[in-house]
Amino acid sequence: MSDRKKILVVEDNEMNLELVTDILEAEGYEVIQAANGNDALESANSQQPDLILMDIQLPEMDGLEVTRLLKSNESTRQIKVVALTAHAMRGDEEKARSAGCSGYIPKPINTREFASVIRGYLE
Repeated sequence: MSDRKKILVVEDNEMNLELVTDILEAEGYEVIQAANGNDALESANSQQPDLILMDIQLPEMDGLEVTRLLKSNESTRQIKVVALTAHAMRGDEEKARSAGCSGYIPKPINTREFASVIRGYLE
């Protein structure tokens, strides 16, 4: 059995998704990708990742709603969710935390610090 940590990245922007995936894979993480809320819910349920990086601005169902659904589900409520958002406005971090997010990372991500920030959430 592998000790590699599994991270679900929920991001509808393909360029952002690939950037985050490349950084995480270079750090040795197993990465699962989802481009929308429904895929995220399905992947979280079936894959049971150690961490979910959740874009807030998603088509159809936003990342906060997805997080609330994950946290209300017995089989996914224990998974840490960290919000990723390009629209860092006053109150966004509080909204993310009240939806059930354990943390908040503004985009564009700082590629030099991103891996250590993620390690902190997995400890």
